[in-house]
Amino acid sequence: MTDMADTTHAPDTTHTPDTTHTTHTPDPAVAAAAPAWLGAVRLSVVIPTHDDAHRIGPTLDAFRAHLDAHLGSGPGDWELVVSDDASTDETAALVEAAAADEPRIRLVRSPHHRGKGAALRAGVLACAGARVLLADAGLRTPPAELEHLEQALGQAASDSGIDGGIDGGSDTDDARATAALGRSGNRLVRALGIPGIPGFRADTCGFALFDGDRARAAFGASVLDGPAIDAEVLRWVRRQGWHVAEVPVTRTRTPKPPVGPGPGPAPRPRRTAPPGDRRRALTELFRLNAGGLAVAAVFLALSAYVFHGLWADLDGRYLADALQDQNQWEWFVGVATDNITHLRNPLFTTAQGMPDGVNLMANATMLGLTVPLIPVTLLFGETVTFALVLTLGMAASAWTWYWLIRRRLVQSRWAAAAGGALAAFAPPMVSHANGHPNFVVLFMLPLVIDRALRLCEGRNVVRDGVLLGLFATYQIFLGEEPLLIAALGMLVFSLAYLLVDRRRALAAARPLGLGLVIAAGVCVPLLIFPLYWQFFGPQSYHSVLHGDNAGNSPRALVEYAARSLFGDAETAGRLSLNTTEQNAFYGWPLLALGVIVCVWMWRRRLVRALAITGAVALALSLGPWVPVPRTDVVLPGPWRLMVKLPLFESVIEGRVAMVCAPVLGVLLALALDRIVRTRTRELRTVGLLAVAAALIPVLPLPLAVRERAPVPAFITSGAWKGYVKDGEALVPVPLPDPGQADALHWQVEADFGFRLAGGYFNGPWGPDRIGIYGATPRHLSNLLRDVRYGQQPPEITPQWRDQARRDLEFWKAGAVVLPFQDRGIELRDMITGLLGREPQKVEDVWVWRVGPGQV
Repeated sequence: MTDMADTTHAPDTTHTPDTTHTTHTPDPAVAAAAPAWLGAVRLSVVIPTHDDAHRIGPTLDAFRAHLDAHLGSGPGDWELVVSDDASTDETAALVEAAAADEPRIRLVRSPHHRGKGAALRAGVLACAGARVLLADAGLRTPPAELEHLEQALGQAASDSGIDGGIDGGSDTDDARATAALGRSGNRLVRALGIPGIPGFRADTCGFALFDGDRARAAFGASVLDGPAIDAEVLRWVRRQGWHVAEVPVTRTRTPKPPVGPGPGPAPRPRRTAPPGDRRRALTELFRLNAGGLAVAAVFLALSAYVFHGLWADLDGRYLADALQDQNQWEWFVGVATDNITHLRNPLFTTAQGMPDGVNLMANATMLGLTVPLIPVTLLFGETVTFALVLTLGMAASAWTWYWLIRRRLVQSRWAAAAGGALAAFAPPMVSHANGHPNFVVLFMLPLVIDRALRLCEGRNVVRDGVLLGLFATYQIFLGEEPLLIAALGMLVFSLAYLLVDRRRALAAARPLGLGLVIAAGVCVPLLIFPLYWQFFGPQSYHSVLHGDNAGNSPRALVEYAARSLFGDAETAGRLSLNTTEQNAFYGWPLLALGVIVCVWMWRRRLVRALAITGAVALALSLGPWVPVPRTDVVLPGPWRLMVKLPLFESVIEGRVAMVCAPVLGVLLALALDRIVRTRTRELRTVGLLAVAAALIPVLPLPLAVRERAPVPAFITSGAWKGYVKDGEALVPVPLPDPGQADALHWQVEADFGFRLAGGYFNGPWGPDRIGIYGATPRHLSNLLRDVRYGQQPPEITPQWRDQARRDLEFWKAGAVVLPFQDRGIELRDMITGLLGREPQKVEDVWVWRVGPGQV
């Protein structure tokens, strides 16, 4: 596709086959001279009309007087192009009469009534001005407001900074402004018209000043014939990366043409848009957005496919590779609901981890979703909320990546959709979908990136800084670690861009820095208490130790994940921490495609910066020590420089490789956008086949599910209420921990009626308050766990009985509950010996009452 910004459209009927152009001149001499100055006219005013005989005459007089006074009366100073949409009254005759007296007034007539959009398109393509003013036939905005638009357009043209999106497209900047828009009051169209142009209101073309060539390019590319052409044109302009300014203008409450001499009948009362016009506008707006809606539907279908096994039986199925994470996250949903509905502190609970409790701000509770979805949880339960967050969150993340790529980088919708899909459904994302919603629901990150890029452009630093602060604050309540990793990726990209385009990066540094200060000023007041609670409140901790094997194996970069089409679960298992931490596994064909795209498009600054970002992320993800495959050699890794830094010391370094998912998504979109526009069919076919060969092996498979362990009838029947008093804890055998946390599901099913000893959460351990998974272990919890999984019970001594008593008192235990399970006899006999009395059989469990005075 040629760059339409550099194309000058002469007034030619080939653009509008249904339109004829009529220019009236007083004599043949003027008519013969007209073409000589028509192409050099300074300003064209385009006025669409339909049945406007009652007001067109005074409107033309008002514009003619204003333009003569402010631009001059020469033949090249201005022209008035009236585009008549097949009026049935005297509109065309009145314009022809005016044109007979003033050759700079021209009439463009359409034989068929098609709508405002068709009239605007015909008028703009017929004009020849260096600038084009769009106005309405009723003078809702007086001509004097043109001065404000001129000032805005001139100021925009002199602005400096990054223009043209994330890459700028070429090595030369085009600082020409495209349009200055008069602010509109149509709230409905604002909401629906231009979702692809945040910050601009729709329905503003009623009074707008355009650069002439770009106006003709934009309207020439439009297809809508109705009132929604405003939104279509502005979206097209913004996607070219062209500068658009919005200017407040004065509008008359009732559009009365000025009183004075002129042809035409007396003014009549203002006409309101008939319902049919409003319905057409809405229809066209939805048509304008139909492509984006179709992409969203595809993403939602893909996400539903990934999770369909879970949705098939929400009550009886459990994600097979979730370990205990599904139990934990459903518990987070339930405890947020319980705290809020009972007006308790949403940042803390003693529902598990008795008696110390859980610092919920220091855990991945995702309050940004669990709190708004409380009505869903109350109506349908925690499992439905869990499945809904995963399904909609993954689809929404794909859509916002698509939105960012389409808005800033590519013209092809489906190229952007492919990039968004890869960013959200890459193998690491599907792996984390097994039970880590905080690493799947990433729809805010593209919005954060887009707002940072807006700051680089420096057009409205205060507004963009405030919004960036709000977006970052909300992301904190969705997932802090993903935001930290994303910030690391953005920092690497910024430094890489500084290397590849120093001038542009330095120009962006000042507005970006100021915007970040403003964003921090917004974040700090909103986050100061939650973050204080997280790092210094009860049950806070300083860091989480993940061991020496949390980095990715070099082989993991080129192998396939367990839930990829070509994946092998055994191989992936050997090369990863667990099934939810397969943080790389992009497969060698996809990485090879990324390298080929980088070599092919290396001249683009964006591609060079992305290549550096991806390479650095992969290197960091290898961890502080990198084993060389098939040898005993271990090399120091770059993560050694960061492992002791605050916050990063708690990051699982293998997750940094997830930065490569959007990097590869953008590279894929850029490549597909270039491939589909290749004119040679053979090259296009080869390119598409290469992309398919890289993507097919990593296509996601549905997540595996298993039957969920049933909740004991002792819990579901409410029998537990006779054994656990208010303020006491229930002690399941074994106690819940990161290896077995079904008891959290019991508590959810009991509507948090009892508290639990032990648990699965992040909390402190020892005098240094090192972060660990689960409650601080005690002698009795370790003994119950060891016997449950194979060790022989010890000899019950007075020391063991005394230790068991102290541990139960520490937990404020009300009852010890042993469900029927493997090694149940050994556990029952041992607990009986420790407590000195026989249990009661209640429903399907053994129960020992151990409250005050019982042990």
